[in-house]
Amino acid sequence: MSSIDSREGALPGGPVMVALAGNPNTGKSTLFNGLTGMKQHTGNWAGKTVAYARGRYRYRGKDYILVDLPGSYSLLASSAEEEVARDFICFGQPHVTVVVTDATCLERNLNLVLQILEITARVVLCVNLIDEAERKGIGLDLPELSRTLGVPVVGTDARKGRGLGQLQEAVRRVAGGELVLKPPILTYSQLVEKAVAMIEPAVQELAPDYLSSRWVSLRMLDGGEKFNRSISKFLNAAPAQSEALAGKVAAASGFLEEKSGKSASDLIVSAIFARAESIAGEVITISPGRADGWDRRLDRIFTSRRLGIPVMLALLGLIFWITITGANYPSELLATALFWVEGHLQALFKAVGAPAWLEGLFVNGVYRTLAWVVSVMLPPMAIFFPLFTFLEDLGYLPRVAFNLDSFFRRAGAHGKQALTMCMGFGCNAAGVIACRIIDSPRERLIAMLTNNFVPCNGRFPLLIVLASIFLGYRGGIFRSLSAAAVILLVVVLGVMITLLVSKILSRTLLKGLPSTFALELPPYRRPQLGRILVRSFIDRTLFVLGRAVIVAAPAGLVIWLMANVKIGAFSALEGSARFLEPFGALLGMDGYIIISFLLGLPANEIVIPLMIMSYLASGSLLDLGSLGQLQALLLDNGWTWLTAICVILFSLNHFPCGTTLLTIYRETRNFGWTAAAFLIPTLTGVLICFIVATTARLLGLP
Repeated sequence: MSSIDSREGALPGGPVMVALAGNPNTGKSTLFNGLTGMKQHTGNWAGKTVAYARGRYRYRGKDYILVDLPGSYSLLASSAEEEVARDFICFGQPHVTVVVTDATCLERNLNLVLQILEITARVVLCVNLIDEAERKGIGLDLPELSRTLGVPVVGTDARKGRGLGQLQEAVRRVAGGELVLKPPILTYSQLVEKAVAMIEPAVQELAPDYLSSRWVSLRMLDGGEKFNRSISKFLNAAPAQSEALAGKVAAASGFLEEKSGKSASDLIVSAIFARAESIAGEVITISPGRADGWDRRLDRIFTSRRLGIPVMLALLGLIFWITITGANYPSELLATALFWVEGHLQALFKAVGAPAWLEGLFVNGVYRTLAWVVSVMLPPMAIFFPLFTFLEDLGYLPRVAFNLDSFFRRAGAHGKQALTMCMGFGCNAAGVIACRIIDSPRERLIAMLTNNFVPCNGRFPLLIVLASIFLGYRGGIFRSLSAAAVILLVVVLGVMITLLVSKILSRTLLKGLPSTFALELPPYRRPQLGRILVRSFIDRTLFVLGRAVIVAAPAGLVIWLMANVKIGAFSALEGSARFLEPFGALLGMDGYIIISFLLGLPANEIVIPLMIMSYLASGSLLDLGSLGQLQALLLDNGWTWLTAICVILFSLNHFPCGTTLLTIYRETRNFGWTAAAFLIPTLTGVLICFIVATTARLLGLP
């Protein structure tokens, strides 16, 4: 029986490879950022990291490469992120593996720790969130835990940088071979040990030196098909050897089931859980009257069957109201300043004798589009994103997923789709990537194909602007409240359509039964306002605005050229709009709106600027300086409340942006599913808008 690999320290010349593993919500990404200085996003919900990130740090003259692996509950891989983490630890041969655990629920995290210790002894255990444990009256005997596990144990508070120096020193000593690492071998029942003995000699002949043949035997006994596929890449076995090994595994599994009446997996997992419980009982003490009462009280409200969803809707409505109310004045100030600059640019072009077409191309085309992107989009995003990030940092977003989990299961989809949908509110492309946390290929496809039905941050400015200027009731606070209610209804409608389309897909193209999963609710944490402001402004507001500006500049140029290049009696823009007019009228819109959505394929953020440029290029010479003037421009071009409703509905239900479509193709490697991701929401939007417009006409509504 081979011992756990105890390779000597890292080579003195090269960098040290350090793997960062752990359960979701233990603060791995925060620790990664604290050590490397990289600004990786650290969302507070399960499954946020779905691929591994790399960074570097230097300590005592030595370079360290830190690899942040996806959050995993187990190495008995049952999802894509767990498979990535397991394969890197097994076959990536890191010099040190830092296992990050949550001090407030150490017993649950110890299951993963024990599994990793079966693979390698070069482990440093990081017990993070020590501050939360202290606040809740949970005592931890870290020296005793270190003696029990035979590896260094360091307590940290990664958000405040507490204990990071001790962690770096422990990693250095393990990598340099200065510590004697003696994790005890986890023993199983006599039946399991006999079954392992039936397999291990054959595995020893094939397994490389760095891989524990005992651990490989246990995993093969476990019967995991994914692991067997992974291990086959590393075991250079001849067909006869592979066949002989498979026969031994089948015989050992049959022996276990015959003698115990249980599967190997059940016997192995129960032994690991029992050992974790035993260790936790030795090192954890809980003070009477522990201080986690507030978490329990809040969850009685936020996850209540009666109050959970109403409270969720009220919070979202409050966010929308604050955004709409707070964005009006800054938007007017920005517009005034930017269009003041436009006047000076026009004067400059005239002063240097530039031709009129050049002035029109760059001032009326490029600059005016950019000015509207900034003035209309920046204020709402600068308010909305910090508020949304605040809920994320607080730990509320997993409660949203918890409240929606049962609805997704009834729709035949995976419960984790609620998490990917929440990420879609920030960016649909990010939501598609997050679908990797769903293990079932069928359910992962459903989540990807329906992620676009929730509005991303690129569509919120359009929704907020149209709700404010067309659907707000009267003026003052009632206008902003009613506009916020409209946006909330749009979001709820998007969720309902997501569930409906998911159910249709699960009954037709992607038939199957929904899988089960465990959703972990992290503790509520005090939001860090400084980090929220920096992260929401840099990672989200400036990112989205920057992408919109990059796409809007050439789009403004194209629109101006289309408006000024004649094809017969009409400009190219007017001719295209006239061609699309009958189709647009059927949907309660017009040709200019349809062409704006089509030209806005690269990014949803530029649909409003494209509409503005289209109408301005069609004869209106209005200089827009406020949302009121935007309303006047749209009214002058035939808009009504029905037009605004249809545009909002089509914005909610139309093809994904180019970035999201490209992401779907990269995730599926299939043009057919990418085309489906384009057609499904677009046909849905066409159908909904046609029904609304036709019903309004039949009822004689204006």
